Amino acid sequence: MGSKYIFSNRDHKFIIKEWLDGRKILSLKRFQDYLSIEDVDGILDQSLKVCRDVVAPTNDDGDTIGAIFKEGKVTVPPSFHKAFKFIQENGWGASNSDVDGEGALPEILNQAVREFIIGANPSLSPYVGLCGGIASVIKAFGSPEQIALFTPKMFEGVWEGTMCLTEPGGGSDVGDMTTKAYATDNPLIYKLKGTKCFITGGDHDLTDNIIHLVLARVAGAAPGTKGLSLFIVPKIWVNEDGSLGESNDVATVGIEHKMGLKGSSTAVLSFGDEGQCRGILLGSAPDEKGFGQGMAQMFMMINGSRLDTGHSALAVATVAYNNAVHYARERIQGRPIHNPKGDRVPIIQHEDIRRMLLTQKATLEAMRAMIFKGYYYQDLIVFGDDPADVNKAKRSIEVITPLVKAYCSDQGWLMITEAIQVFGGYGFTEEYPVARQARDVKIYSIWEGTNFIQSMDLVGRKWNLDKGNIFKEWLMEIATFVQANQNHDTFAREFKVLGKALLAYQELLGTVLGYFKENIRLVPLYSTRILRITAELYGGYLLIQQAIVALEKLKQGDDDKDFYNGKIQTAKFYLLNIVPDVMATVKVIKEGDTSAIDIPEGAF
Repeated sequence: MGSKYIFSNRDHKFIIKEWLDGRKILSLKRFQDYLSIEDVDGILDQSLKVCRDVVAPTNDDGDTIGAIFKEGKVTVPPSFHKAFKFIQENGWGASNSDVDGEGALPEILNQAVREFIIGANPSLSPYVGLCGGIASVIKAFGSPEQIALFTPKMFEGVWEGTMCLTEPGGGSDVGDMTTKAYATDNPLIYKLKGTKCFITGGDHDLTDNIIHLVLARVAGAAPGTKGLSLFIVPKIWVNEDGSLGESNDVATVGIEHKMGLKGSSTAVLSFGDEGQCRGILLGSAPDEKGFGQGMAQMFMMINGSRLDTGHSALAVATVAYNNAVHYARERIQGRPIHNPKGDRVPIIQHEDIRRMLLTQKATLEAMRAMIFKGYYYQDLIVFGDDPADVNKAKRSIEVITPLVKAYCSDQGWLMITEAIQVFGGYGFTEEYPVARQARDVKIYSIWEGTNFIQSMDLVGRKWNLDKGNIFKEWLMEIATFVQANQNHDTFAREFKVLGKALLAYQELLGTVLGYFKENIRLVPLYSTRILRITAELYGGYLLIQQAIVALEKLKQGDDDKDFYNGKIQTAKFYLLNIVPDVMATVKVIKEGDTSAIDIPEGAF
């Protein structure tokens, strides 16, 4: 069977048109002249059709042919070329990352399209997204000459881009990197020397040139992350008139042999083997203290990429879930437990199958809710007209970014394991698509800073921003909503659970503060679990909001009864089956068990 692309855009239409205030985003000055809420359905329908007809047929090639490294060069499956070009030329790709681009979509729409693309072929999608993100960094921090030289062709998808941080010896510890930049007679041009690994899209044949953004330390700059600067390093040197010159001494050493995303090349790149690798400094040289601007510049992309990484996990897991539902409706096996002498039935009628499917549906919809909240905030931050809206969005997105990245990428993997279980033995075979989706999805918990890093960002940094006021405001938003709805006619039981979870979480804050003072090793021991329950609390809050909207639609006699009833039952399931994990985990954390710290290394 191979890949089987099953996707719906109904939840996206609900999120943009009925739950989030999509009308507000589309009426901002940036979009009001060419977009309205009436355009949403057409854009989502057309882009989903493109993904079914153009992108999805390339997915098998990504897995069976993959990216191939031969004689120092990387090629991708031939079918990728046509799909990549079609996406870029028809406005579904990098052009939407240009904040000034003509006809660009807001993130709440652009990212819906991106979700369809990822689901259709997860190993093609990084190529589509990279050039726009890298060009945006150059546009934000580059000189007018640098912007004019590089960004137009990147936003058009004619040139590609990469983000080069990781090194073989440093891994996630970016401050330990050894790549060096040496000054030349031109104050903007440096000679680079070093090796970078795990570079997504580091080499391929989709475009004539690849523009690398490389973190390196100018000789004599400060140690650690503070001393890093960012350099524009074209694979092929770009002349002042925009034409391509000679090779820029960037060598592809090899590509990784991965368990998934095989069509996406993950390269090891060597810069300056022949001493001729030129990098163009982005921004200013290190100051008198030896402090560079590289990390601050790179984090513009990293924070957005963390949302995108969680979103990628959602897209892949959604295809697995949709396939599991399709299979469960068609697979005839067993008889009802309440009628053992009756006819054999589709397995979707069996109770445990329904539990597994609803676990996936509820978790995935909670993930999508928090993800699109993030993109809604991004639109307000970049294009908002009201300073109060912009400020609120900036403060809120600080909290939810690590939740989206870590919770969604962790749960994407777990939800696909549930989809495999629905298939039974067939799920463990490559003839059905869920095995591949399991292989593809796992990388997202590692990309853009491992999920432990996200959890320490939440507990060690986000809890304390603005003297703790940002996180307090975020919790108060949930508390105010719970207080206003605690006696809700339909959802009183669910609000009671959400209220208990909120109280437990507030108690947790004091416990962890004590750990910071008394035994700081307990903080990293529990931080990943803290992030998980933070996301579960938030997911419950968002899903019950959606359920209230759905209930009102049913009261109004809307014809789409299955969808809205599904929203209601999904929220109930999440609140009554998943959110109680908050209370249980808080109890575990308050116990302060140190056995994982105390056990001797030799005992493992």
